[in-house]
Amino acid sequence: MSDTHAESVAFVRETTIPESPPPATERGVVKWLRENLFATPANSVLTIAALYVIYLILASTLPWIFGGLWTTTSLAECREILQGKTGACFSVLTERWNQLLYGFKYPVEEYWRPNLAFLLLFIAAAPVLFFDLPRKLLIFTGLYPFLAYWLIWGGSALVPIVALLGILGGALVYQRFVKSSFAAGFFGAILAAFVIWIVAGMIIPENASENAMLRAVPSRDLGGFMLNMMLGVTCVSLSLPIGIALALGRQSDMPLIKWVCVIFIEFIRGVPLITLLFVASVMLSYFFPPESTVDLFLRVVIMITMFSSAYIAEVIRGGLAALPKGQYEGADSLGLDYPQAMQLIILPQALKISIPGIVNVAVGLFKDTTLVSVISMFDLVGMIRGPILASTEWNGVYWELLGFAALLFFVVCYGISQYSQWLERRLATDHR
Repeated sequence: MSDTHAESVAFVRETTIPESPPPATERGVVKWLRENLFATPANSVLTIAALYVIYLILASTLPWIFGGLWTTTSLAECREILQGKTGACFSVLTERWNQLLYGFKYPVEEYWRPNLAFLLLFIAAAPVLFFDLPRKLLIFTGLYPFLAYWLIWGGSALVPIVALLGILGGALVYQRFVKSSFAAGFFGAILAAFVIWIVAGMIIPENASENAMLRAVPSRDLGGFMLNMMLGVTCVSLSLPIGIALALGRQSDMPLIKWVCVIFIEFIRGVPLITLLFVASVMLSYFFPPESTVDLFLRVVIMITMFSSAYIAEVIRGGLAALPKGQYEGADSLGLDYPQAMQLIILPQALKISIPGIVNVAVGLFKDTTLVSVISMFDLVGMIRGPILASTEWNGVYWELLGFAALLFFVVCYGISQYSQWLERRLATDHR
């Protein structure tokens, strides 16, 4: 009786069973391959086809890359050494690297100046791109444009100093009158900056550049990838605030401001950039006084900035339209005026929504800087199409030069794209 009763009592385990490892198909590389590349029969076929295409591409390009030459002095010498074998002639990069990066007229002994300006660019952009850094670094960010101008162009240091004083004077006037009248403060700031610039132009001696600390380099001597970087950074930095102003102006209740912004945006978006560059090269100088000689670089910056600001304005307008009406009503219920509502509530949300579109315009603008080669500005593509391929030593070298240009642009554009994705994750723009 007792034995039967003992056999009917359930066994209760006092310790947990050790965890068993998952099956081989549910862990490691095998799991990743099964879920991402071979999840279905269709995916498996596409994966095999893609791997075959990649194999064909690598089988033809890797021998060409690894069999390349780096120490010859001409294309003919490359062909003589290769003797029909597959191999690239990378010697054009080792011999003409300085022209590809700086142009063929920028003084060789002054290369340290654009290099220093490029390194300082990361320090100046850091507090803007990464908002966790101390806000005091924004002081250097504000001073960087004037310092970079002096480093790259050289000449008298009075020119960037006077420009800085003009901006500071305009900011003080704006700060003084903005509370009483927005229009008075805005136009007063412009007038103050203009007056300081004119007065300084009268007192700066004509031979100031002769006694300058840095050798003056005219804009026509700028070139190579340095020119693309300068145009890209300058135009993107200027077009973003102008685009915000145009987007707000297009939604304004004042008919005059609204239709001026609408006409500007629609006209610029309807004209190709290459047409605007020809206007900058040929016609824009007629809009200035006859005695003035407006630099070609400045004219190109004006046109590219106008072009990109029109597109950024539409991107930001889409972000403003995506906000619910309750955000505007909430700002009104808090008693905020229009500038306060835009600064504290509306624009922060609209700009977060507009990040992908703004980055798309910035990447496209940076690549479009290569169009300046059609107006005789020797940027990276202009150097390849012009002086390098026109020389007898390297006439016929195309893939090596264009591949190098593509690599440089890819690195910059990929960096911009990765930063935008990090910023989206940081700001949670998907409204989770």
